[in-house]
This record gives sequence, C-alpha cells and structure tokens, in this order.
Amino acid sequence: MNDLTIARWRKSSRSAEGECVEVADRLGAVVGVRDSKDSAGPALLFGAAQWRCFIETVKTGQLP
Repeated sequence: MNDLTIARWRKSSRSAEGECVEVADRLGAVVGVRDSKDSAGPALLFGAAQWRCFIETVKTGQLP
C-alpha cells in the first residue's frame, strides 16, 4: 500500500478551469492520479513504466 500523504500533487498546466486531474510524484515506483475537484477521493496508481507509456502516447497523438 502506498502512503499518499507524502505525495506532491500538481495540476497540468493545460488543464481547463474545473476540469483538472492532478498527478503525484514522490511515491517511489508508482505515479498517482486523482480528480482535482475531489482531493480526498480515490486516486489511481500506475507503475512508472505504464505512466511513461501513457505520456508518450499522449505526446505523439496516438490516443483514439
């Protein structure tokens, strides 16, 4: 189980007002993602390799 109290959450600079996700680092081998409107709500955790693959896919415009 990861301790999300040590996470440093940040919003994307491209997020629209009220339509944001936050990403957390400082979690070791995982990256956290949560809805910025519900910071006390659930967070998704992704392995570092999965997160890098997602970011590369977004950057290259390969998402359907």
